[in-house]
Amino acid sequence: MRPKAGKRATRARAVPDAGLLLDLFGDGESPPAPRADKPAGRTPARPGGTGLPTATQARPAAAPAGTPPPAPDTGAPAIPGSAPGPAPATATAAPAERGVLSISEFTSRAKALLEGAFDPVTVRGEVSNLRRQGSGHAYLTLKDAGSQLSAVIFRGDALRIRFPLRDGMQVVATGAVSIYEPRGTYQLIVRTLVEDGEGRLQREFERLRRKLAAEGLFERARKRPLPPLPRVIGIVTSPTGAALQDFLRILGRRGWRGRIVVLPARVQGVEAAGEVAAAIALAANLGILDLLVVARGGGSLEDLWPFNEEGTVRAVAASPVAVISAVGHETDFTLCDFAADIRAETPSAAAELISSGHIAATGRVNAARQWLDGRAARGFEAISRRAAFAGARLDACPPARMAQAQRFRLDDLRNRLRAAPALAAHHHRARLASALARLEVAAPKNRLRLQAARLHALAAALRRPPPRELARQAGRLQAAAVALERGARLRRAENTRALAALGQRLRAAGVEETLRRGFALVRGHDGHLVGRAADIASQVPVRIRFADGELEAVARPKKT
Repeated sequence: MRPKAGKRATRARAVPDAGLLLDLFGDGESPPAPRADKPAGRTPARPGGTGLPTATQARPAAAPAGTPPPAPDTGAPAIPGSAPGPAPATATAAPAERGVLSISEFTSRAKALLEGAFDPVTVRGEVSNLRRQGSGHAYLTLKDAGSQLSAVIFRGDALRIRFPLRDGMQVVATGAVSIYEPRGTYQLIVRTLVEDGEGRLQREFERLRRKLAAEGLFERARKRPLPPLPRVIGIVTSPTGAALQDFLRILGRRGWRGRIVVLPARVQGVEAAGEVAAAIALAANLGILDLLVVARGGGSLEDLWPFNEEGTVRAVAASPVAVISAVGHETDFTLCDFAADIRAETPSAAAELISSGHIAATGRVNAARQWLDGRAARGFEAISRRAAFAGARLDACPPARMAQAQRFRLDDLRNRLRAAPALAAHHHRARLASALARLEVAAPKNRLRLQAARLHALAAALRRPPPRELARQAGRLQAAAVALERGARLRRAENTRALAALGQRLRAAGVEETLRRGFALVRGHDGHLVGRAADIASQVPVRIRFADGELEAVARPKKT
C-alpha cells in the first residue's frame, strides 16, 4: 500500500525475543492476511521481499531420464493451460470420461506440438535474473519491452561462451523451444549465444549515475556520520519481505533495544519507485527517527531498478535523517547506494552495523559493572578485616581488664582532687605577692616624685626662649596638616565613588533587577525555591514570580 504522509498506523507488534518495538506507518491499515480460499497460483511475496504477489510454481517431481532440468522459479506467470502444484511423474490413471485428458497427457501433446512447430529459433533480448548452478548449467530470462522468455544453457554450451555473461546485457540466442513436462512450463534451450551490445537498463543506469554525480549528489562531503546509539530507526521496505525479517532477526539476536518504525512500500514493480520516495518523505515528516534504512533483498537489475530511479535517489539525498542503503546482495549496486550516507551489503549487514555501537556500549557497561562488583567485594573484605581486628583487640583486652584500668584512673583522679585545694592556695599566694610587688613600684608617692621631676624640667625649658628648630617643626607640622586634610578629602571622594559603584552592582545583582531582565523565580508548594526540573513532581502546583507579579502553574513532564 502507498504510505501517506501525516497518517500513522495504530497497530504495533513486538518481535519475540528481540525486545524491539515495531510500528507500521502507512494509511492506517495492516497488510491483508492470506485467505484460505485464495486462488491457486498466487502467493505473497517470495523471499526477496517485493511486497507484490507473484506466480507460484510447485516443486517438480523427479523428471524422467533424458528430460532437461527445470529452470529455477523466475516469478514469471505460467503459460495458459498449465496448472500450479506438483505434477505426477507419469500418467498412472486413465481419464474418467471419454475425451478428458490427464495433465501429463495434455503436457506431452503440447510439448510434441510446440517442438514440432518450431525449428531452431534465434531471438534477441536482454539478460535478466541470471543464475549459475554448481553443475555448470546457467538459468536466465531473456526479455524485451513487451515480454520475457525463460531460458537454460547447459554446461557444454555454457563452456563455449567466450564473454562474461551478466545481467543487463543485450544478446542474440539461438536454440530450441521445449516444455519441461513436470512443471508444464516452456523455455528456450540455448545452444549458441552472442553479445549484442549493452542492455537498455545498464545504459540508463550509467547515464543517471553520470548526471547525478555531476550535480554533486554522490559527493563524500555530503555524507553524514551515523548516530552511535540510535533509539528510533525507520526502515523503508516491504512489510512481508524476507529483508525485514532478516533485519529484525539480526537486531534481536545481537540484543539491540529500541524502536523500529516500518514504512511500508513496494520494492519491485512500476509503482515501487514512487512508493519508496513517498516513504522516505514520510520519514522526514515524522520527526522522530534517528536513522533511516532503505532495504530490499537481492534480485536482477530490473528487480532493483526502483532504487535506480531518479526520484528515489533524490529523495535519499534530500533526507534530513541519516540514511543506510541496504539494497540487494554484496555484488548488487544501485544509485541509492551512492546517494546514501553509508552502504550496507545486505539488510543483515545494516542490522549488524546499527547494533555494533549498542554492543560496544553494552561491553563498556558490563566492564563497569564488573569493576563496581570488584570494588564492592574489596570494600566488604576491608570491612571484614576491620571487624576481625576489632574483635581481636576486644579479645586481647577483656572487660575485666578495662574495668581495672578505669578503677586505677578513678583512684588517680581522687588523689588529684584531694591535692587540688593546697595547689590552688599556693598559686593564689604567688599571684598576690606578684601583685604587691607591682603595686609598690606604682605607688602614688613614687609616681608623684617622678612627675614632679618632669614638671621642673619642663618649666625650665619653658623659661628658655623657643629655638629656631621649633619654628621649623611648627611649619612642617602645619604643612603636613594641610596635606593630610587634602588627602583625606580625596580618599573620601574615592571611597564615595567606589561605594556608589558597589551599590549599583549590588542593585543589578539583586532579585528585582534580575526579574526585570526576563528571569523568573519558581517556588514549590512548600515555598522553597526550585533550581532543577527534576525537583518538581508531576502535577504539583508551583508559584512563578515575575518582575510584575506572580502566577500559579501546575508542573507537567516534558514529552520525549
